[in-house]
Amino acid sequence: MKLFVAGLPYDLDDAELEEFFEKFGKVNSAKVSIDRETGKSRGFGFVEMPNDEEAREAIEGLNDIALGRNKTLVVKQAEEKPGGGSGGYRGGGNRGGGGFNKGGGYNRDRNRY
Repeated sequence: MKLFVAGLPYDLDDAELEEFFEKFGKVNSAKVSIDRETGKSRGFGFVEMPNDEEAREAIEGLNDIALGRNKTLVVKQAEEKPGGGSGGYRGGGNRGGGGFNKGGGYNRDRNRY
């Protein structure tokens, strides 16, 4: 079962995330999502556990626990996006969602000065 984990401390790495979940059973993988531009954690990640029962126990044991300052973990079964894909965009190109020049003006004031 693939689990989605949010509310992670920004200094938590993959190994520490795996360690949290190993208390409930075998972990195939644990990955903290990293921002491509800054190289810093985005505060969420994914954990894969081969045994569904152990994964459910991890959800029950870790969801809503306080971790760090005013942060609680959100642990739930990850939802598969339609069409497969590995997160992010499925297919190529900008799918209408906010390219830099959309809406008139990333460079609009550039020649005024």
